[in-house]
Amino acid sequence: MEALILSCSTGGGHNAAGKAVAEELDRRGHRVMFMDPYELAGSGIVRLVSDSYVKLVQRSPALFGKVYALGESYRQLPIHSPVYWVNGKMSSAMGAFLDEHHFDVVIMSHMYPAHILTNLKRQRTAVPQTMLIATDYTCIPFMEETDCDYYVVPAADLMDRFGAYGIPRERMLPYGIPVGSDFRRGITRHQARAALRLDLNERYILLSGGSIGAGKIEETIRTIMTFLKGQTGCTLIVICGKNDQLRRKLVHRYGDDPHIVIRGSTSHMAQYMAACDLFLTKPGGLSSTEAAVLGVPLVHISPIPGCESENMAYFASRHMSVAVSDPAEELPQVLRQFADGTLGAAMKAAQHSCIDRRATDRLCDFIEDQYAEM
Repeated sequence: MEALILSCSTGGGHNAAGKAVAEELDRRGHRVMFMDPYELAGSGIVRLVSDSYVKLVQRSPALFGKVYALGESYRQLPIHSPVYWVNGKMSSAMGAFLDEHHFDVVIMSHMYPAHILTNLKRQRTAVPQTMLIATDYTCIPFMEETDCDYYVVPAADLMDRFGAYGIPRERMLPYGIPVGSDFRRGITRHQARAALRLDLNERYILLSGGSIGAGKIEETIRTIMTFLKGQTGCTLIVICGKNDQLRRKLVHRYGDDPHIVIRGSTSHMAQYMAACDLFLTKPGGLSSTEAAVLGVPLVHISPIPGCESENMAYFASRHMSVAVSDPAEELPQVLRQFADGTLGAAMKAAQHSCIDRRATDRLCDFIEDQYAEM
């Protein structure tokens, strides 16, 4: 089978979900190509799309929230969105690419390529079977403008929400968000700490702002460091992602403090999550799913307004995480629960009940079954 996986670099989650599927299909012996469709317009456009998003959420998350809210309002209008038309401008380049390369299926972990393929279909251009993976626990604005053969939704109890925005229920696959094999294979805490050369007897709090290092990390660190002053045998690990400015600032301020370890971008996030006793992160759909698959006590902090707020609400309402909107005010109580051992067991049980760790396998099984019927 020939599979094309399309994603865009607006945050790390979309690429990670797409690569999880690519990895599994490749393991099963299929030929897989992974690409950003905007590569067809040149690497400069790819960087422009990625950098614009990263800078917006790092520097002005409130503005991103307003843009998201505007999208929620715009989707009520009986016309196509500007987002749809902008992505549609890539349809000619994508059509030419598909003419030159044979694929049996196109799997998309981002809405932008789905808009491109939808434009092609509405131009009556033949395209391979298409699948769109939703990587947030909500139906984001303008997803309803896509016309895909199948939609992978994060959970069965979200099918009504997606249906309310016009996604055909008969096309939904409620398998969950795909995660990579590093998270699915069940690494133990002991194995993870040994791999990272961490103390087997220490307690570790892991703090991450996602791949782009966004969120109220500095405020959260100050709160945690105050907590650590009254603790023994407890260390904070901070993952700054691609936010080099933040990493340098934290190294300058905390570089000599033995209670804090500062890291930049890492390819060992599964090990860090598995090694920690408590994980604090902004509520990205993919990172939250990864934590739940591993069974890590999870605290959501400072969501980027919009879909991350929806992710946080979904997890907290099902007791899979603790939601903290104001770290300075709310986090101390959570840390006290962590210290006295009352935070964790029930949360892990809820994660195990609500999140299917076999999402990647189930999706790839379905893709293979569809190919066998072609």
